[in-house]
Amino acid sequence: MIAIGLTGGIGSGKSTVAAMLVELGAVLVDADAIAREVVEPGRPAWQRLRERFGEGVFTPDGALDRAALASVAFSDPAALADLNAIVHPEVGAEMLRRLSEEAGSDHVVVLDIPLLAEGGGRERYPVAGVLVVDCPVDLAVERLVSSRGMDRADAERRVAAQLTREERLRTADFVIMNMGTVEELAEMVRRAWGWMRDLATERDGSG
Repeated sequence: MIAIGLTGGIGSGKSTVAAMLVELGAVLVDADAIAREVVEPGRPAWQRLRERFGEGVFTPDGALDRAALASVAFSDPAALADLNAIVHPEVGAEMLRRLSEEAGSDHVVVLDIPLLAEGGGRERYPVAGVLVVDCPVDLAVERLVSSRGMDRADAERRVAAQLTREERLRTADFVIMNMGTVEELAEMVRRAWGWMRDLATERDGSG
């Protein structure tokens, strides 16, 4: 088994790349999906979010209103830091647990972590390499507006709250520059998959 970290800024197309890698045979461990699970009603993170942010970020039936929480967190650096401190440790622990379940297999496990660079990267997760999906900031904002229906000012705040492209790219072992067509992206993903398989072969040979 070999683990690869996958990251990229919001609007970069990282989720599309993750889906393509699964089609090629990767096992995906998705931080965003786990983040939704750990804030389900009754979970420890859910309770701590209620205590920190109040009833205004929850629906009448007690579920977390992710849009309302994002509106608060991405307009206030202190609130964002508190949100991350509540949710990220639980997400990280669950990701490592799922990764441990693959020990002994011959799988390429892709850890899809939007905040991989911000959250400790290789020091926290035993990855053999880091794949970064990148695109210009203005293109990321345009995708958020056109594809996700975000208000432009909100999209710009979301992008600005993250690491800069330069900081994220410094963590990369392999970069996919997602600025073209779906077909071009698919070809770059196939090259990235080849890189991952080569890493797995090198590890087997050294073991």
